[in-house]
Amino acid sequence: MELYKTQHLKVYNTLSGEKEVFTPIHDGKIGMYVCGPTVYSNVHLGNVRTFMSFDVIFRYLQHLDYKVRYVRNITDAGHLTDDGDVYNDRFVKQSRLEKLEPMEIVQKYTVDFHKVLDAFNFLPPTIEPTATGHILEQIELTQKLIDLGFAYESNGSVYFDVFAYNQKGMNYGELSNRNIDELFANTRDLDGQSEKKNPQDFALWKNASPAHIMRWNSPWGEGFPGWHLECTAMSTKYLGETFDIHGGGMDLKFPHHECEVAQGKACNGHSPVNYWMHTNMLTMNGLRMSKSTGNYILPMELVTGENSFFEKPFAPNIVRFCFLQAHYRSVLDISNDAMLASEKGFQRLMDGIVLLERLPSRNQSTLDIENWRQSCYNAMNDDFNTPILIANLFEGVRFINLVNDGKETLTQEALDLLKTTLHGFVFDVLGIKNEKAASDSTNKLEGVVNMLIEMRNEARANKNWALSDEIRDRLLALNIQLKDGKDGTTFSF
Repeated sequence: MELYKTQHLKVYNTLSGEKEVFTPIHDGKIGMYVCGPTVYSNVHLGNVRTFMSFDVIFRYLQHLDYKVRYVRNITDAGHLTDDGDVYNDRFVKQSRLEKLEPMEIVQKYTVDFHKVLDAFNFLPPTIEPTATGHILEQIELTQKLIDLGFAYESNGSVYFDVFAYNQKGMNYGELSNRNIDELFANTRDLDGQSEKKNPQDFALWKNASPAHIMRWNSPWGEGFPGWHLECTAMSTKYLGETFDIHGGGMDLKFPHHECEVAQGKACNGHSPVNYWMHTNMLTMNGLRMSKSTGNYILPMELVTGENSFFEKPFAPNIVRFCFLQAHYRSVLDISNDAMLASEKGFQRLMDGIVLLERLPSRNQSTLDIENWRQSCYNAMNDDFNTPILIANLFEGVRFINLVNDGKETLTQEALDLLKTTLHGFVFDVLGIKNEKAASDSTNKLEGVVNMLIEMRNEARANKNWALSDEIRDRLLALNIQLKDGKDGTTFSF
């Protein structure tokens, strides 16, 4: 039996403001869309926190035996957040700053994004679509909204008509709980604002001025897509008109996700998403992270130690463990003390898992492993509560120490269940990399290479140059380079 049939998952839905029993549209299958990065600069720690939260959610849903289609997009065009001056387009700004073509900017920072996420052991999404790869779908969606009376063309740009949307019985502002009459009370005068019927209207397609570098042909002239339109086009293409989960940072709730709700409902007459999920912000030393204030650090600077905020480098596993000790809907504050505490806690957890391998079994169990195991599931079933899960995992470590000290006993079956549960939640669900296994593999490989070096040395002593060269060359073909020196032969991978 699939595990999800025995568990009762509840998810906090931003739309209702409540935890709701999770019921997928299709039994055993889940469609999940998460707004990905805008690749005009290095991914920052706040992004990593958001994507890590949804990585764990993805992992847990798979752990429950759901078949999950996880779509996370790449925004590589059209990120004009205020519908105004073209020079506010982040790709245009960065392209001019770095004196590179826009797609060079895209490639550079997409590669950076993937490298960072790989370092923190993220699972790749099922599909990773790009905005530029879906221009046709966005043009078709814009035309559909015009045909349905929810959008209008003005000077080569197309805007969503928020008042028309509300007049047809729908509610722009329902996701973020905003009153439409108050939404733009302090709207600034922007270039292009006069093109709109109302300041609340947002761009679906923007006319490209001569200064705009990224542009495509459309029925309304050369232009580029609106930021909000991209996610609606990509999510519905791969997940359907209504899908289960849409996630992102809380900063996207308005206007981005609000606009996605409006676009989806206007096109299809019903809500595009059943469960809206939003992660909270990341702070450092109690302050918001910001380049302008200097309270800012890149993810890999935390890992390498090349920063002025932390006394030492912290391995990706430690950073991941630290992040997951806060619930995804809570503010996460990182500091030197917090990272040091996480390092100690992480080591205690790993020491317990290593010790578990050596525990003796007995004929009876004095500890209730079944109930403890279910408490781990209960934590994750309660809106993916990783801090409570981690507390329960430390309870499992306490069990291990009691058995090791001879104060409690476990049967082999109970020991196996304890091991399976700990490994499943630590490595599979929380996504902690099993560095012991990686270390063991490295040690074994080093042992084999050293054995081959000894064989090569023996061949050289016997003047068997052909065998000596063959060993060297075949190792080199495997990217293992031998280096002969006065102190002997060393190697590098």
